[in-house]
Amino acid sequence: MIDIKKFQLVGVEENKKPMENYMKNRYPFVGVKSPDRKKQSKILITESKLYSLDQLFQTINYLYQKEEREYQNLAIDMCEANVNRLSYEELQDYSQFIQLKSWWDTVDAWRKIYGLYIKRVPEDKEKMFYYFYQHENMWMRRVSITLQLMEKEKTDVELLEKAIMFDRYTDEFFIQKAIGWSLRQYSKVNPNWVKAFTSEKDLLPFAKKEALKQINKQINEEV
Repeated sequence: MIDIKKFQLVGVEENKKPMENYMKNRYPFVGVKSPDRKKQSKILITESKLYSLDQLFQTINYLYQKEEREYQNLAIDMCEANVNRLSYEELQDYSQFIQLKSWWDTVDAWRKIYGLYIKRVPEDKEKMFYYFYQHENMWMRRVSITLQLMEKEKTDVELLEKAIMFDRYTDEFFIQKAIGWSLRQYSKVNPNWVKAFTSEKDLLPFAKKEALKQINKQINEEV
């Protein structure tokens, strides 16, 4: 098996600066783009499926401590590859990484993992939602808002509404963006509900504009 402490991603020097700029210079980069990262780590990810759950957590934690951003992305890739082995309680432990080196890229990638879990174990959806709901950390609350992005017709609108209403006046771009994103996604399967919701609720203008993008696009195409 690959020794994780000897594993290194190989980047391209000219990729570093553009990637760092895209992330507002918050993190250094190796300079390896997503497709190449996945290619370089393919054997490591495959081997991770044979790790004990403790070894899996320790490996992901090790990768998360590394300086370059691609290693946090790799850690999330590894967790996603093993999500079907993880319980609700184990995913609670992994949520600490949502709150570490937090920015939209990793937070939304972690959200996908929790979304995959509730798809596999739908009876835990409400319990998972309340784990994130009203959390003191705004990135955790972003997950409560976007948790059901992949649920389509199975979206629990009561949970969605609760998450949105708790943060509807929060003056934070990434929260307002999440509100608009979650409503826009749901409008693809239930536009009438989203139109009624945005009409009846006092959402901030940015979130409302984001929420209605899909609906307005369809209206414009029909004209």
